Amino acid sequence: MRALLVAHGAALFLLGLASGIPFGIELLQRFELWPLPFLIPMDVPGDARGWRMAHLEGILNGLTLFGVAGTAHLVKFTQRGALVAYWGAVTGGWANTIASIIGPLTETRGLAFGGAWNSVVYLLFVAAIIGIVAAMIAILQGIVRPNGLSRGGAGARRVD
Repeated sequence: MRALLVAHGAALFLLGLASGIPFGIELLQRFELWPLPFLIPMDVPGDARGWRMAHLEGILNGLTLFGVAGTAHLVKFTQRGALVAYWGAVTGGWANTIASIIGPLTETRGLAFGGAWNSVVYLLFVAAIIGIVAAMIAILQGIVRPNGLSRGGAGARRVD
């Protein structure tokens, strides 16, 4: 599962980088790739705020999955806790990133339920919140379990 978290994290990170392209186009109102000798006037749907968010959400959610994968060996998960942490983190990362891309594409924000695309974005954000909160609770439960790190029990590792 840790390797799959890294794979999902890398895919989300790349999606975040790709979302930087429309962000740059929106800021410049053109496509420009130095040292190529041409500029293409261009406009993308949405605004700079939305594309900045999409760009950062992919990167930050990818890094979050890297962090969960990289620290999971320190947590004393139950089988259920490991599944909740995995699926919660994956669901949270993808839902948050996809919602952040759909938002500027459809010129919606998803802050409340209503309207077709706005409701899709809103529901994706709700799924992201539920997923990441569930994952973090599972991680906290695993870290304070008997014989976990906070108890200094068997298998605990000292982190300086």
